[in-house]
Amino acid sequence: MPLSEHEQRILEEIERRLAEEDPRLDQSIGQYTLTVHLLRRIRWSLLGLLLGFLMLMLFVVSIWIAIAGFALMVCSAMLIYHYLKQMGRDQLRQLERGGRLSPTAALARLTERFRRPPPGGRDS
Repeated sequence: MPLSEHEQRILEEIERRLAEEDPRLDQSIGQYTLTVHLLRRIRWSLLGLLLGFLMLMLFVVSIWIAIAGFALMVCSAMLIYHYLKQMGRDQLRQLERGGRLSPTAALARLTERFRRPPPGGRDS
């Protein structure tokens, strides 16, 4: 439901006053988008995935460390999937087109490939 003209003017007045009173806050809010937030969380989840893999390789030391590492890997992978799903297709395509050489862009491309329908329209 769109805002009425009166509500829109009130909102603009609040924004203007905020920008006048605290320009640093206004600038930081303007730069911080949902995509930036989710990319930061994806990077932390990738770090957790890597840490879980390293813990899994320590199975010769203790099986319990390996089990904890596997659990960390599964949780991190689920979080990455959740954040990529939250970003939506538009942001994923934007990352894909950006051509940035980063794990996040690689995951975005991989996710987009899985979302595409198979050629010929049949499951093989």
